[in-house]
Amino acid sequence: MMVLVLIVAGLGVVALLMVLFAPHIRKYSAGGACMSMARLDGKTVLITGANTGIGKETALDLAIRGARVIMACRDVEKGEEAAASIRRIYCKANVEVRELDLADTSSIRAFAQRFLREVNHLHILINNAGVMMCPYMKTNDGFEMQLGVNHLGHFLLTYLLIGLLKRSAPARIVVVSSLAHNFGWIRFHDLLSQGSYNSGLAYCQSKLANVLFARELARRLKGSSVTVNSVHPGSVLSELVRHSTIMSLLFSLFSMFLKSPREGAQTSIYCAVAEELHSLTGKHFSDCAPAFVAPQGRKEETARRLWDASSELLGIVWDD
Repeated sequence: MMVLVLIVAGLGVVALLMVLFAPHIRKYSAGGACMSMARLDGKTVLITGANTGIGKETALDLAIRGARVIMACRDVEKGEEAAASIRRIYCKANVEVRELDLADTSSIRAFAQRFLREVNHLHILINNAGVMMCPYMKTNDGFEMQLGVNHLGHFLLTYLLIGLLKRSAPARIVVVSSLAHNFGWIRFHDLLSQGSYNSGLAYCQSKLANVLFARELARRLKGSSVTVNSVHPGSVLSELVRHSTIMSLLFSLFSMFLKSPREGAQTSIYCAVAEELHSLTGKHFSDCAPAFVAPQGRKEETARRLWDASSELLGIVWDD
């Protein structure tokens, strides 16, 4: 009985401390903020997964800066709702929604074909959309869903739009990765998790793939005035954890320590607009500052091998 009383008393003290220090905890959890006042008038931005979370907040911020923002969303109806809410906040927002399913290469190719036909410039590409810790599923092309959407889908989209980005230079590509890349390994022997599957490890692999893709693409684009950087947005209270009951529960219990979508969007925004980054490429950022990259995310040989494997899976050949 005494033990139970002590446990309850301890939890009460913890709860009281959290309430008392809530403002300080929230301030710390918010992380860095983009302080750049750069305008984007006359610039065109493409953001994947912009109908919710940090993608939507990024779209709002860049629209306020004067950019034409194209929101590429799998669910067009939700995308239109997000665009409407952005217009309610900023009536002059030049935002438009286009259908893009990163789990279907036919959709990606159809999107790019229409985009190239109707859009003359692309100054900023933000590869933001993602799935996290979903049950084992395959994309329309038979790829494991997390690697297929988070990495291969964006890999193909960037390939199809890279010529327009080069012609629009100076241009920037921002790849949204995660701190989870630290726990990832590229399983070349079973890249698509056909032999075994763990949702958490598959997610980490896809986020490591994001970092490696950004670094290798930056290397290949040197001298083109197109920069590529990856970002860790932080632990953000969003719909991304919907596939994991445990993660959803933890996020609910510790929401005070998590970033809001607006706070989580700050590093993506920073890498998209900050004047001091105009020529910086191949780096990784978090809280609007350079961030640590795991050793496995710095290996050039791994990056090139993943590049070749990804190209082969998608049936494409990049021009060097």
